[in-house]
Amino acid sequence: MCGIVGAVSTRNIVPVLIEGLRRLEYRGYDSCGVAVVRDDAVERARTVSRVADLEAQTQASGLSGFTGVAHTRWATHGKPDTVNAHPHLSGETIALVHNGIIENYEPLREELRAVGYGFESQTDTEVVAHLIHQAYTYPSSATRGDLFASVRAVTKRLHGAYAIAVFAKDQPGRVVGARAGSPLVVALGENEAFLASDALAVAGTANRIIYLEEGDVVELTLDGVTIHDVDDHPVEREARVVEAHAASVELGPYRHFMQKEIFEQPRALGDTLEGIESISPELFGSGAAEVFAGIDSVLILACGTSYYSGCTAKYWLESIARIPTQVEVASEYRYRETVPNPRALVVVISQSGETADTMAALRHARALGHVHTLAVCNVATSAMVRETELRFLTRAGTEIGVASTKAFTTQLAALYMLTLALAKVRGLLTEDAEAKALTNLRHLPAALHGVLALEPQIIAWSEDFARRENALFLGRGLHYPIALEGALKLKEISYIHAEAYPAGELKHGPLALVTEAMPVVTVAPNDALLEKLKSNIQEVRARGGRLYVFADSDTQIQSSDGIQVIRLPEHYGDLSPILHVVPLQLLAYHTACARGTDVDKPRNLAKSVTVE
Repeated sequence: MCGIVGAVSTRNIVPVLIEGLRRLEYRGYDSCGVAVVRDDAVERARTVSRVADLEAQTQASGLSGFTGVAHTRWATHGKPDTVNAHPHLSGETIALVHNGIIENYEPLREELRAVGYGFESQTDTEVVAHLIHQAYTYPSSATRGDLFASVRAVTKRLHGAYAIAVFAKDQPGRVVGARAGSPLVVALGENEAFLASDALAVAGTANRIIYLEEGDVVELTLDGVTIHDVDDHPVEREARVVEAHAASVELGPYRHFMQKEIFEQPRALGDTLEGIESISPELFGSGAAEVFAGIDSVLILACGTSYYSGCTAKYWLESIARIPTQVEVASEYRYRETVPNPRALVVVISQSGETADTMAALRHARALGHVHTLAVCNVATSAMVRETELRFLTRAGTEIGVASTKAFTTQLAALYMLTLALAKVRGLLTEDAEAKALTNLRHLPAALHGVLALEPQIIAWSEDFARRENALFLGRGLHYPIALEGALKLKEISYIHAEAYPAGELKHGPLALVTEAMPVVTVAPNDALLEKLKSNIQEVRARGGRLYVFADSDTQIQSSDGIQVIRLPEHYGDLSPILHVVPLQLLAYHTACARGTDVDKPRNLAKSVTVE
């Protein structure tokens, strides 16, 4: 959510800033802008259009400079328009960009108004720009003329989550950044240095990366980098060589990144499972065996798609590992009274590892006395991975599309292995069962290729779905969370209202919605609940509903009047959810294409949700 790029260099930095914003477009945004120092003045360009429009503006105006900051904004305070777009200026001296939310901005704004500051925007960000200007320019200020010290002083007054990058027009060659609750990295190049929300923004330009810690304030100059920690002490942070491949943001032969990432799932799963020869607690970190042996339950905390992966894992954990499991929406968990259990394993799930609500829920759980924590995450250097006792890193690669696909299926694979590891520690996984599970896991990439081959049939269905405004999704047992995920995907990118229900709940309310105009998508694996599901299908048919069924090959569900069936190549037992979610992803994708929506950047949504 939002993207920051800042730079000091000996060359014109505007093209690098623009390219950095282009690489961060996947995070979601509704405006963007850039500001640089040129001829002892701050020059700025902003737009509520795409980064391509911003680039055209900068080229038309000849904008250039050696010091600058740039930003993509996802609106929180103030509607998406140019006046609220970043960078924000103060006194034509300070230029600042900001991710996050300043929770105490209202009293700070009133304080600033009382001493003569005016406000052009409705944002909380402008408050920070004015505070820094005040600290940097007022004769009575103890930090006057020292931008680094001014930012350090101001951040101590801010409540909430933020990552900022700021420069002053009279100190070209200097950019100061700070972070608390929102990610920010430093990237070091030859005779230049960068700040960014994500190393991907400057991949190939500067690959020596410093990951700032919570509360860090950093000063970038051509001579080097200076960092002070949350207690204002100078610190050294390790610079790591990180190969964030810019190729990951290239579409290749695909129409959208979402389509590319759907088809990358066999590779992503293969990479995630590579080298795993046995099910061992050590897959989750040293000391995992001792932790697993001492726990008596699992608490899963996650948001959105990651929450649905946790809901799926609950079925596995309770049926295979025989361990009580609770799944909580992270944003709800931290704000309600709960009964902590120090013997529970707290599992947090996030693609980015920076999801604000999930991070806050993790910290809340620890504050309550939960001592054992495990992250399932796609980013090795993320805050979530650094703050948990144990971890499993999925290897999905960079996911650009806002609607998650390959991150979800690799999370499921990771959670299935966690289930097996816990079952093994608890003496519930025989050697034969382990061998069979490993064989099935290794076969997943090939099985997924068979499911992806169904795309032409799914495209035909999407043409009908594109004319609808509502849809129901049904699943039972292990596949109910998959129905939930399918409905979420359709909502996210096609803007069709879609809801998912356990199929057995039809008669308790949702059946009232069923008409010929209401498509009902049904996930129908050949499992123990199949006959029950067939009865639910007949309930829909009897009310004139139109059924679209994704069925295993041996379910004996036939296409007929009012029932259309697409058959998956094989039944896959416990791992069936990983296969059945893929056609739901394709259905949502092609329906969105038929409706002409912006698939990779759906309205009002962001990829990395780093604010509450």
